[in-house]
Amino acid sequence: MAIELFNDGKHVCLMFNDLVDDTGSDAVQANQFLIVSDGEGALIDPAGNMTYNALIMAMQHYFPFKNLKYIFASHQDPDIVASLNKWLSATDCTLYVSALWERFVPHFCTGNRTIGRMIGIPDQGMVIPMRDTRMVAVPAHFLHAEGNFQFYDSKAKILFSGDMGASLVHHDKIAKPITTKAEFTAHLQYMEGFHRRYMVSSKVVRFWANMVREMDVEMLVPQHGRWFKGKEAINAFLDWADNLRCGIDLFSQDNYKMPG
Repeated sequence: MAIELFNDGKHVCLMFNDLVDDTGSDAVQANQFLIVSDGEGALIDPAGNMTYNALIMAMQHYFPFKNLKYIFASHQDPDIVASLNKWLSATDCTLYVSALWERFVPHFCTGNRTIGRMIGIPDQGMVIPMRDTRMVAVPAHFLHAEGNFQFYDSKAKILFSGDMGASLVHHDKIAKPITTKAEFTAHLQYMEGFHRRYMVSSKVVRFWANMVREMDVEMLVPQHGRWFKGKEAINAFLDWADNLRCGIDLFSQDNYKMPG
C-alpha cells in the first residue's frame, strides 16, 4: 500500500513501506519513495532485488515505471540501490549518487550498463530540477556513509532523510506519522540503538541538525520506519540529536582487541 505524503494534483510524493515482508525474511524493513512531478518520475532509494518486482507493481498504479527518469540514491548500501542493474535494464533512467560511490555502485551491474547514466553528486550537494519542483541533494556525510546525501523536495517541503530518523519497526506500524513531542519520546526505543551504532559521531550529527533547522521542512521522512510531520515532532528529534553520543564517541581500546 502506498502512503501519500503530498499531493496537490500536479506534484505527488508517495512512500511504499510494506514491500519487504519483515515477518517472513531476515531483511530490514525499508521505505521506497516515488516522486511524480507534472508527469516526470523519480525514485528515491529503490532498495534491492527483493523489492524490485513488488515496487514495479505498486508504482504502476501511479506512474508507468518504464518512463522513470531519475533514481536518487542516498548512498551505496544494498538496501538502497542493489536493484540498480534491473532498473537500468528496464528503463532509461539516470542515477544520482555521491561522487564518492560513483565507481563502486557499478559493481551491482553487469557489463557497462552505468556508462553515461550516472551523475556523481559533489560533496557540497546540488540542485536537480524536476518539472514542478526542485530536488536538492543535501549533504549528510557520515550519517552513516562517508559519502551520503538526503533529498529535499522544495515543493512538498519534505526532507527524505535516509538513515537519520530511522527506526526498526514492523511495516504495519508505519501508517501514521509522529506529530508530537510525546509521540517522539515514546518512539525513541525503536530508534536510539540504531543511531548510536550507525551514526559516526556526535559532531556530524550536530552539524546536520544545525543545517536542518535552517531549512523549511514540514516532513522528515527516513528510509526505515516511521516519519515525522510538523515542527513539534521534527524539533523534538533535532533536540534529541543535538545530545546524541554515537559511533566513535562510544568506542575505546576495549573495542579493538584480538578475540579468543
